[in-house]
Amino acid sequence: MRHRSLRLAALLLALAVPPAAQPQGLPPHVPGTICYTPQGWCWAVYPGPAGTRCACAAKGLWFQGVLV
Repeated sequence: MRHRSLRLAALLLALAVPPAAQPQGLPPHVPGTICYTPQGWCWAVYPGPAGTRCACAAKGLWFQGVLV
């Protein structure tokens, strides 16, 4: 019974915390498949958990970002 109460509390807390803001202008995607940088975005070469560091190549340079 205690585990059920803990799960319910965790669910209520998750619902009470607003989701992180997503950058505007991204196509529909599965979380963790787009690398978002200050310069723009690209499809992730290696998808992973949202918030993981990644990089996009543009104009011969690499820009650091995070998976969203």
